[in-house]
Amino acid sequence: MMNKITKDYNQVWNNCLATIHEIVDDDAYETWFTPIVPVSLEEDTLVIQLPSHLYYEFLEEHYVNVLKSVIKKELGHSGKLKYKVIMEQKPNPVDSQSITLPSNNRPAVSNPNILAPIDVFQTPNKDLPDPFVLPGIKKHPIPSNLDESLTFDNYVEGDCNRLARSAGWAIANNPGKTSFNPLFIYSEVGLGKTHLVNAIGIQTKINFPDKTVVYVSSDTFYQQYVEAIKNRNVNDFIWFYQSVDMLIIDDIQFISGGKGKTQEAFFHIFNSLHQRNKQIIITSDKSPVEISGFEPRLLNRFKWGLTADLQVPDLETRVAIISKKLESNGITFPKEVVDYLALRITSNTRELEGAMIAILAQSSLNHRAITVELAKEMVDKYVKTNAKEISIEYIQKIICDYFKISTDTINAKTRKREIVQARQLSMYFAKKYTKLPLSLIGAYCGNKDHATVLHACRTINNLYETDKKMKLYVDDIDKKMKI
Repeated sequence: MMNKITKDYNQVWNNCLATIHEIVDDDAYETWFTPIVPVSLEEDTLVIQLPSHLYYEFLEEHYVNVLKSVIKKELGHSGKLKYKVIMEQKPNPVDSQSITLPSNNRPAVSNPNILAPIDVFQTPNKDLPDPFVLPGIKKHPIPSNLDESLTFDNYVEGDCNRLARSAGWAIANNPGKTSFNPLFIYSEVGLGKTHLVNAIGIQTKINFPDKTVVYVSSDTFYQQYVEAIKNRNVNDFIWFYQSVDMLIIDDIQFISGGKGKTQEAFFHIFNSLHQRNKQIIITSDKSPVEISGFEPRLLNRFKWGLTADLQVPDLETRVAIISKKLESNGITFPKEVVDYLALRITSNTRELEGAMIAILAQSSLNHRAITVELAKEMVDKYVKTNAKEISIEYIQKIICDYFKISTDTINAKTRKREIVQARQLSMYFAKKYTKLPLSLIGAYCGNKDHATVLHACRTINNLYETDKKMKLYVDDIDKKMKI
């Protein structure tokens, strides 16, 4: 017995850790055992300090037999383990003194900031605060907060999002083990960031049902942190997020600026997850280089993995997005209406969806057929910022429909008079209705240089003055362009 008493408690716990490390895997060891601090050794009872009451719950649920075996190995069959939890946000610091517990019940604790030592082999009667429930504890389900409708199946891939989508698919098949950790996705509003990250989370749950995936907006994250401070359970907040397998935080820019303490909490969560190969996915409206109001050490970590942007979808992708949306809702639009919407609404997929809803509502309420004319009315009302914008794609579509040729043909390498003429008209109207430089107009129109564009514009101007047929073409197309 004397030998046990004279043992150094630090050495006893270090010996316990060495044995534990041989039993559990590295992730579990780093997460659940290295933060434990030995406090004292009282005869055959080792007292340790834990950062949260939730810690005790998890250890008791998953590692009670491991703890029993190592304690008895070090202190003999009468060896016991007790612990203390020092909660954060203490208004009045007090001594962390030892308290002896009766065998069957816990004593009253006068100071709410100290949880009395508890025999680790007893089960406390305490419900866990929602939402900070650690995975596996008492089989509480952990809500993922994912939108089950936002899957890879209905996420349309195009040149605008291929890199981010491919990285997301790779992550869903091997979360935390790819070089894309963290995955930082950025774009303007309405280009599919939220859809993509939800799809990654959903696919991960399909592939790995036992993994804990949590999606949270940065605004919700901030509000939860504020509540955690008020309720004095910041430790529980941090350990909850540190315990997940995949953390998806949307619109990270909303915790910039003066929210330094929230950033501090996220910094520690990020470090813990990354060190243990847990997946982190972040979205923002700006790249890490452009985003402001963050601590430099956080910005540096945002760049550790893959940064991918979502660009404005091209015409083909916009058509596919509309078609997929209609198909998933069991709705049919005439092809010319789909083409019109894709041509006129170029900057935002949410506006595409909004226009479709407006068309459906107008058609249903007023018993109107879904036509291009109805689509034009709704676009002019719903998408005011885009109603007067004309893209080269739209110009080429109007011209190709007018001459009854395909859009692929107009930019083909051919000297056929009708094709050359249509291409020259597209250059002429692009110069008239867009603010694009001549070199870019040429790139869109068969990969021609700026001199070719100038020549085409002069040719159409000259023919307009001398050729009645060309004058008719220009006037008719111009009318269609302004509808």
